[in-house]
Amino acid sequence: MEMTAGIALAAGAAWGSGINVYAVMLMLGVLGSTGYMSLPPDLEIMMNPLIIAAAGLMYCVEFFADKTPGVDTAWDAIHTFIRIPAGAMVAAAALGEMDPAVQVAAFIVGGGLAASSHAVKAGTRVMLNTSPEPVSNWTASITEDVVVVGGLWAALNHPAMFLATLAVLVGATIWVLPKLWRAIKSVGQPIRAFFGRSPSPALTDQSEIKPMFKP
Repeated sequence: MEMTAGIALAAGAAWGSGINVYAVMLMLGVLGSTGYMSLPPDLEIMMNPLIIAAAGLMYCVEFFADKTPGVDTAWDAIHTFIRIPAGAMVAAAALGEMDPAVQVAAFIVGGGLAASSHAVKAGTRVMLNTSPEPVSNWTASITEDVVVVGGLWAALNHPAMFLATLAVLVGATIWVLPKLWRAIKSVGQPIRAFFGRSPSPALTDQSEIKPMFKP
């Protein structure tokens, strides 16, 4: 595998894993086992029928969990500990034939790409859940699935174009994440204020309570 194609596969799989790791694993396994693409040696395990079945099962679970308001945010919180390490490992495995230093660098960058796409996805879902209707969640979830599959396809078939597009997306992520974080804080502030209210000073200031009877 040439360098540009390998980097595109590593970056695409890592970035996609931050959004839907099971879709990435399922797509790699199916494409590899059907002969559509030749996976790097360290990724050939994805073609194992057991892994394909497990990834397919979990993709189905995520398909419904990701479209339920509130459940999607809890699901994202749990998958912070799954998507980011998985993205790092897939990126490193995609460049496993190269120098070990390149593989370590791929692990670091892949983890960062997975973390950035996961942060945007999870943060966006928090904002969408402020709306009671489920249509926006369904729209966002289906769009994310299409973006993951389309992005990985582009990484495999048009690696240079994909890497250029990914660079623009990373720049946009750096720009939008602080704004998204401030929006989430503004949404959560009333909730924190409600649960963090201190009792009335009239009830807590014991120094102003005078005894009814003097000794």
